[in-house]
Amino acid sequence: MPLRSMTGFAQVKGELKRRAEDAAGPLPTASSTQGNGHLAFSLSLKSVNHRFLDLHFRLPSGSDSIEMQLRRLLKEKIARGHVEVTLSLERGSGETFALNRPLVSAYIAAFRAVAAEFAVPAEPDLNSILRIPGALDSAGNPDDEALESAVMATVSQVLDRLNQMREQEGRSIERELRQRMEHLREAVKMVQLHRRTVLQSYVERLQSRLQELLGSSADKERVLQEAALLVDRSDIQEEIVRLENHVQHFLSLLDENGEVGKKLDFLLQEMNREANTLLSKTSGLAGEALKITEAGLAMKAEIEKSREQVQNLE
Repeated sequence: MPLRSMTGFAQVKGELKRRAEDAAGPLPTASSTQGNGHLAFSLSLKSVNHRFLDLHFRLPSGSDSIEMQLRRLLKEKIARGHVEVTLSLERGSGETFALNRPLVSAYIAAFRAVAAEFAVPAEPDLNSILRIPGALDSAGNPDDEALESAVMATVSQVLDRLNQMREQEGRSIERELRQRMEHLREAVKMVQLHRRTVLQSYVERLQSRLQELLGSSADKERVLQEAALLVDRSDIQEEIVRLENHVQHFLSLLDENGEVGKKLDFLLQEMNREANTLLSKTSGLAGEALKITEAGLAMKAEIEKSREQVQNLE
């Protein structure tokens, strides 16, 4: 599976049609246009980055069975991301509605009872009544199974479109990440180039300082041993090797494709830790060491920009 971004959007439309020769009821069919069908619908998926798979549904009332099936399919096809699933129904222009008389009558009776009890001179508002869920029922409502069949017939199509968009953005992110890793490698090479010069200047400065403090009575061999120990602790070769290994591992994960977002993010955290250690070991040094500081800051910039991109990968 290719690398995928967690950001994407897709929408498909379908409709339920009634056949003139079929008096039994509506026939579920999927279509890319609404036409003059009995009931049109649109199913859309919108995804953004998230640490885990976070599904949110906006479905018409009574769509519990559809939600359960959609949830199962999405978990199979999507690993991570905040995904909003929206199903909207669009009635045809010739659609007729029937008044739910028991519901409306009960609402009006309750309204007037409360008004009389509290001596409030008020009458129920018709606009408010008709907006009550279930107050108006479509005279030609399809049964739940017909709508469910029509909607589920479009799920594969909308998922394919969503993943195509996510894969397209994933390829763009991959190209940028490879460029960032190449810049990071160049910065590591620059640090390696100046490392020996910095170590030599560090030894000379430390030796001079120790002799100044201890005077002529100091044991030269002892001074050199202490200086060598301090220099060894300040050496950045270990950080350089680790950074090179992390970059190689990062590129190998990009070659593997698939769901590697979390692994790449962890590797970048490790790279940032090595860059911080490298900078701390060379702080306070002048001359050639300033070039190492510049390279270390460049590393951190590339790592931070890479993390911004990786956090949007599935």
